[in-house]
Amino acid sequence: MSDRYEQWDIVSSVGFTALMVAAGRAVETNRDGGLVDDPWAERFVDAAGTPQRLPTRPEEGWPRTGQDPAVAAEVDAFWSVMTTYQGVRSRYFDAALTAATERGIDQVVLLAAGLDSRAVRLSWAAGTTVYEVDQPAVLEFKDEVLAEHGAQPRCDRRVVGVDLRDDWVSALRAAGFDPQRPSVWLAEGLLPFLPAAAEADLFAAVDELSAPGSTVAVEHFAPVFESSAAHPAIVAFGAPFGMDLRDLAQTEPRTGPAERLTGMGWSVEAVPSPDAAAGFGRPLPALGSGIRMNSVLLTATKPDQ
Repeated sequence: MSDRYEQWDIVSSVGFTALMVAAGRAVETNRDGGLVDDPWAERFVDAAGTPQRLPTRPEEGWPRTGQDPAVAAEVDAFWSVMTTYQGVRSRYFDAALTAATERGIDQVVLLAAGLDSRAVRLSWAAGTTVYEVDQPAVLEFKDEVLAEHGAQPRCDRRVVGVDLRDDWVSALRAAGFDPQRPSVWLAEGLLPFLPAAAEADLFAAVDELSAPGSTVAVEHFAPVFESSAAHPAIVAFGAPFGMDLRDLAQTEPRTGPAERLTGMGWSVEAVPSPDAAAGFGRPLPALGSGIRMNSVLLTATKPDQ
């Protein structure tokens, strides 16, 4: 990999966002009537050993660093919304991926897999192979935690340690991926952290590697960054861990994923996250702070030719 690429582990840079997402799934798992059941999420948080432990229970607030009480309250409110959102997002994509395998697709590719535990927590159709693509240090951490707790994949799980800005296509093929067979792809919590050119290259590669009948599931989260980046709660959110989350997001203008996939000939179904949340009986809490969880969750199918 070129030296110009930043690399990270689970407690730095973009890798830390995977840990925050795991903490959100843990909160949702520990909530009565939670939308996701991920017993591994809390174990990832425990194993990370961050200076201040991330909350994993509904009653726990976000760590403080001498914040103004009003700002701290808004941070807690934002975290509450985020944990609910993590449950909604996870449930939506869980259903999209497993439905694809039940239709006969036997290749699942998790792009920027992070601490995604779907290979061990979901019931997959027989013969399913799940490829997890991410930076090596992140996947190594996940493997260590899963092994320590005796996790058993419910599929043929294949780890592909490679940066998505590098030649991940060759690495995926070397792991056994067959572009001649339909596949289902997931880009969850990924696109805001890619430069515009890298995002365009990613979609082009997915299109090229996808046989007719393939499915891609994508989270379009950029609108949330655009509407909330300057809010004090966002600024304060990363402070206990010495980072500014706004520095991680790439803000260059780019084509939205729905428009891009439609232009490539895919059939797209897009659902605003508030609508998905309402459909699950878990409306996203409203914040008077101007932060709105107005992301879009979409699935697209490549038509038979």
